Amino acid sequence: MTELRDLTALEQGDAVRRGEVSPRELAVHYLERPDDVGAFVTRTPELALARADALLPVPPDAGPMYGVPTAIKDLNLTAGVRTTFGSAAYADFVPDVSDGVTLSIEAAGMVSLGKTNTPEFGSPCYTEPEVAPPAVTPWDRTRMAGGSSGGAAAAVAAGLVAVAQGSDGGGSIRIPASCCGLVGLKPTRGRISGWPMYGEVTGLATGGSLARTVRDAAAMLDVLAGRRPGDPSWAPSPSASFLSACDRPPGRLLVARFVEPVIADADVDPECLQAWQDASSLLERLGHEVEDIAVPMPREAVPTFETCWAVLTALSPAPPGSEALLRPLTRWLAEKGRAYSGPEFGLALGAMRRYAADCLTVLAPYDAVLTPTLAVPPLPVGALRDDNDPAGDFEAQKAFTPWTSAWNVTGMPAVSLPLHRTAAGLPVGVMLAARPAEEELLLALSAQVEAAAPWADRHPPGW
Repeated sequence: MTELRDLTALEQGDAVRRGEVSPRELAVHYLERPDDVGAFVTRTPELALARADALLPVPPDAGPMYGVPTAIKDLNLTAGVRTTFGSAAYADFVPDVSDGVTLSIEAAGMVSLGKTNTPEFGSPCYTEPEVAPPAVTPWDRTRMAGGSSGGAAAAVAAGLVAVAQGSDGGGSIRIPASCCGLVGLKPTRGRISGWPMYGEVTGLATGGSLARTVRDAAAMLDVLAGRRPGDPSWAPSPSASFLSACDRPPGRLLVARFVEPVIADADVDPECLQAWQDASSLLERLGHEVEDIAVPMPREAVPTFETCWAVLTALSPAPPGSEALLRPLTRWLAEKGRAYSGPEFGLALGAMRRYAADCLTVLAPYDAVLTPTLAVPPLPVGALRDDNDPAGDFEAQKAFTPWTSAWNVTGMPAVSLPLHRTAAGLPVGVMLAARPAEEELLLALSAQVEAAAPWADRHPPGW
């Protein structure tokens, strides 16, 4: 029998508009499901049901995601709802304002069921904070969901929400998408507003979407996208909705591919190599030309990225007197960040811009770029975290995620697609990137790939 959670987010929205199901029925369905994957830090059932009831009657101009249950990452401000930033130092923090992402979700008529799990300040690529249980992939609950949007990915993959928002500064949407068998879309720089904080001065991070299908991810991007007064940068508006791009043939594309790790000397698991190779063959069968290229970003760019990453961590201070509550990795990164002078940070930003420009120039002839998403399938919980050796922890993270951060440096849109499974049933993603502001082409290609090798009917144990 088909359950409400078996419907895609878009199918749920369509059912709400037709009057076949109410927003409350959808919210109750999901709220009754137990969270055994560490998806949530805080669930808000009373607020969710009140919000769902307030959505009736359905207005005639209701959008595709109207009434659809979702959740908000615990890095995003939500007025009146505890927001911990994944840190024990903020365990009791309740903001009095909502940020632009939260307001966009509310404006679309979506119903948030709570705050999804994230590591401290969204820094690590695993989600094992002090304020909540570890986020795990529902495909094997002993293994990590990835990070930093691990709770959001676990929630969608386990059927606890229909679709979710995440954020991505070095792969934090695409990493958990690969671990949890989802579509994870990081849009182009400036596509989604950072209002009102504007604290991410490097341009590395952006919001984005996690979903079971490309169309759901595109529809969620339509919800999140848009500029607000005061934005320091913005992407040009699309020609139509991002959802409509999924219905357009992408044409015959020239796709670059490489498999050599960008930021670390990592050993690539045979399953990840097979996923990449199979994706290459599928693209060729779909009529695209796939061309091998050298890594378009030099290893010399890595220290520059790490300087900016450390300074960003230093810009996320704990409340006075609570510094001891921060995790060793956070304290180590913040100390590194504070050790850089203003001119050194400025020079690093300039160097990162030049590395990005050189990479974009090399990739300009290509419509898309194909790499693996991760170097290995999802690892056991705790496999990367090392509180006794934060430097070793950081290096292990780089070896796990040696490609994703390159597209944060360039600002290109990128997506992880759940094309592969190991013999043990673990999900393995492959990553496609496109030129800046070409999400429409990236979504058209991704939808074509999904149509040729569909994955939406795969469900993890306990679904």
